[in-house]
Amino acid sequence: MLGMVKENHSLTADFILLGFTDHPNLKTLLFVVFFVIYLITMVGNLGLVVLISMERRLHTPMYIFLGNLALMDSCCSSAIAPKMLQNFFSEDRMISLHECMAQFYFLCLAETTDCFLLAAMAYDRYVAICSPLQYHTMMSNQLCYQMTIGAFVAGNLHSMIHVGLLLRLTFCGSHQINHFFCDILPLYRISCTDPFINELMIYIFSMPIQIFTIATVLVSYLCILFTIFRMKSKEGRGKAFSTCASHFLSVSIFYICLLMYIRPFEEGDKDIPVAIFYTIVIPLLNPFIYSLRNKEVIGVLKKIMMNSNVLKQTSSSTTT
Repeated sequence: MLGMVKENHSLTADFILLGFTDHPNLKTLLFVVFFVIYLITMVGNLGLVVLISMERRLHTPMYIFLGNLALMDSCCSSAIAPKMLQNFFSEDRMISLHECMAQFYFLCLAETTDCFLLAAMAYDRYVAICSPLQYHTMMSNQLCYQMTIGAFVAGNLHSMIHVGLLLRLTFCGSHQINHFFCDILPLYRISCTDPFINELMIYIFSMPIQIFTIATVLVSYLCILFTIFRMKSKEGRGKAFSTCASHFLSVSIFYICLLMYIRPFEEGDKDIPVAIFYTIVIPLLNPFIYSLRNKEVIGVLKKIMMNSNVLKQTSSSTTT
């Protein structure tokens, strides 16, 4: 009996991530592409976090939510990319059970927190456009911090629930995960334990989160659209559209990918392409979607660049 327990433990201790391809030339190309994407993602998101934290005029609800969204995008990318890049040149492509659970925990934390932050940002834009005179009372910094903390708490609890339920599963057969990271659906497919309870908990916890946050976003933007169409000034309509366009684009991409991925639990050929999009592409695009269309962020960047140029000129003049 003790031998059987040890054998079963050894089978569950490690998994093999099959990843993308076994072709050597493609591995090198994919490594270079994803490494560059990872670097740009981290620089873009962490740069946005630093920029918002340093500039006092960006300490408003919209930018506080945006900074935390960028932080979660960095967390999502860092949970997936390093191990994925390592496995391109790893012979065994092994990942331990603890690494697997940690990887899924941080991914679930980032994605769940993102859902609530995007809903909070939609509500913030609703108040700013539909009730501009009451904005500072309806959307105070205190409420903003409470909503942000609530998003992180919800993300943490949601992650711990699913990780705890994953630990009840046994993997006595195949330990090959047909994915490039430890995702929940591929783990269900190779489990020797019936994952019915785990799947039920997805419907009980994950689906309400999706429904609540999507409903908040849709209702907020429907109200925003009605308000914009009632505006008499073309300039006012243009300004309102430009304020919401970047956020709505990011929300649409995020939820389309997430809804495509959360579907019945049979083997799916869309798992990897969709997962690439919401774990790698979206964290890459978000800082650029928000920053390039935001005059205040661009203004702060120009100010920092001008100040750095002035400092360089003064230092060079003093040295000469």
